[in-house]
Amino acid sequence: MKTNLLAVLLLLSISGVAQTIPTEVKTAFGKSFPGVSVKKWEKEHGNYEANFSKDGKSMSATFTPAGVLEQTETDIKVSELPADAESYIKTHYKGDTIKEAAIVEKGGKKMYEAEVKDKDLMFDMNGKFLKEEKEK
Repeated sequence: MKTNLLAVLLLLSISGVAQTIPTEVKTAFGKSFPGVSVKKWEKEHGNYEANFSKDGKSMSATFTPAGVLEQTETDIKVSELPADAESYIKTHYKGDTIKEAAIVEKGGKKMYEAEVKDKDLMFDMNGKFLKEEKEK
């Protein structure tokens, strides 16, 4: 009985989260990624992040509450980072491991992101270091 009650409460909490996504955001996602289903929605810094798969790649897209697409992130293999980015990380973060890598598109610009420790390191598409951000 407790298991059934727990399952019902879990389903209610999940459906409650799904209902909190503004219509504008869901509509914008559908227009930006037609035919793609969202695996999970998250609220991040006042915006809404959709996690999904497209063309066999794990992706996320962040939208403002008004439905404006802020950025997309496409996961890549660490080995897909440019050699210059890997070299920079080996030199400036000796002994640290790259946990994850992605291509981020924001404001019409693409860049690489490498997660090292609790930081996101950003590189241009040639592998030149741009900036370091504390992971969100």
